[in-house]
Amino acid sequence: MTTSQAAISARNLTLTLGSATAPVEILKGLDLTVGTGETVALLGPSGSGKSSLMAVLSGLERASGGELQVAGQDFMGMDEDALAHARRGRIGIVLQAFHLLPTMTALENVATPMELAGAPDAQRRARAELEAVGLGHRLDHYPQQLSGGEQQRVAIARAIAPRPQLIFADEPTGNLDAATGHDIVDLLFARRAETGATLLVITHDPELAQKCDRVLTLGDGRIASDSAA
Repeated sequence: MTTSQAAISARNLTLTLGSATAPVEILKGLDLTVGTGETVALLGPSGSGKSSLMAVLSGLERASGGELQVAGQDFMGMDEDALAHARRGRIGIVLQAFHLLPTMTALENVATPMELAGAPDAQRRARAELEAVGLGHRLDHYPQQLSGGEQQRVAIARAIAPRPQLIFADEPTGNLDAATGHDIVDLLFARRAETGATLLVITHDPELAQKCDRVLTLGDGRIASDSAA
């Protein structure tokens, strides 16, 4: 696979946080290539760098060094404003804590980011995506009126409605019971398959990991293993 065919291409990627006098190395020269349309599970103990790696790959955090191409964009050459612009429409993010705006309805939570990005048909697309995740009857409900599983469905709809090239999910079932989490995993993979997006998911759930094409294990800021699921 060439770099031009890859959704993600990282070479000698480093991330150092803290102060100049007390630096903390988080990512330590990591190499990673993820193909377009691939599904990848990211495993590893707490503190191994999983969330930091996802933050860097999704443009939420700037790497300290190395090379990084994401969705055809050179993330290493961008400042925070440029990274925010590069994420828009290209990258969808689903987090454990949902992060829905409490003063907005389900429809508004999905439509507003697209409206801010200038999408002319944001309301229609938001409505269609909420229907696709089984919430067509909950469009006007606020987050506090929805169950945890329903809130995560809204979060998935918000991530996928712009039809991003990449979806990042950080412990998407972490706040859900086992049965609801199973449903959310099935939904996330079904929507990903429908759109053809590349999916990178952090999880401690072996069942979720086995649904992916590849399983990466991080250890001490590096990739300790990389295998087919």
